[in-house]
Amino acid sequence: MIYKTVGKTGIKVSGLCLGTLSFGEESEDKIYFEMFSKCRELGINFFDTANTYANGRSEAVLGKCVASCRDEVVLATKLANPTSDNVNDRGLSRRNIMLAVEESLRKLKTDRIDFYFCHKLDPFTDVEETLKALDDLQRQGKILYPAVSNWAAWQIVKALGISERKGLARFECIQPMYNLVKRQAETEILPMALEEKVGVTTYGPLAGGLLTGKYAAGEKKKGRLSESEMYKKRYSNGRNYTIAEKFARYAESKGFHPVTLAVAWVMSHPAVTAPIIGGRNFEQLRPSLAALDVEMTEEWRDEISSFSIQPASPTDRSEEL
Repeated sequence: MIYKTVGKTGIKVSGLCLGTLSFGEESEDKIYFEMFSKCRELGINFFDTANTYANGRSEAVLGKCVASCRDEVVLATKLANPTSDNVNDRGLSRRNIMLAVEESLRKLKTDRIDFYFCHKLDPFTDVEETLKALDDLQRQGKILYPAVSNWAAWQIVKALGISERKGLARFECIQPMYNLVKRQAETEILPMALEEKVGVTTYGPLAGGLLTGKYAAGEKKKGRLSESEMYKKRYSNGRNYTIAEKFARYAESKGFHPVTLAVAWVMSHPAVTAPIIGGRNFEQLRPSLAALDVEMTEEWRDEISSFSIQPASPTDRSEEL
């Protein structure tokens, strides 16, 4: 197993993180215990969830899984998305942060959360208010490090600046979307992470299943890409399907499952600490786990990158870069 240090924290995590979005979706928890146990056997020590996954059940299932090995694993969970119809059970207000962390700790059956992610930006709460609340949680020992997902680079840097000026706990890990058809993170988010020495756990390496090779333009097959309106909107552009089809044929010509190569490509970016992988059972996880054995060179990465569109430069003066 490959282990990488998360930013400046000194915490070492496995080169892949198991995402538990599916944990709790089915009534049979033994499916998830098997996934967890087999990942632990392979050396994976990093697990990601959120207080809204499976309507809140994911945290509870993961809590049962880690009960016997809590000090051997690194846990990440998130808050901000609505957890009830109550207008205040959402966002990044001090109120919601203080209440949500207690609920997550209870479900996870732990006394601390290693990385506590702000799931998305809250336009109604001042960033400093959020950072002060997270700093209090760190001082109380309820979280070890604040983290952030789905913020723009400038928003993250603004928060880092406030934390430095005010002496508050800073975001030590970020979680952006990143895959072969969604490469916007390459423009500013990933370079920012390298510069600021912030850990990166990316999500969506398979583009909602698009890069698995099982979807062709116009085909309807069972999976998140066909069942979820969010995923449909995110990847509905026909160009994405064209990229995915070319990539799948390429992967197979090289003797790799498309999933394996898609995850390995994400892993190969120098800013990425650990891509988040997931599945509904262990068999679905196997091709993703095989990415650990892929030695991707810079030239090979460039060849795969050529299937999709290079993101635009962050400055118009690209001829001088």
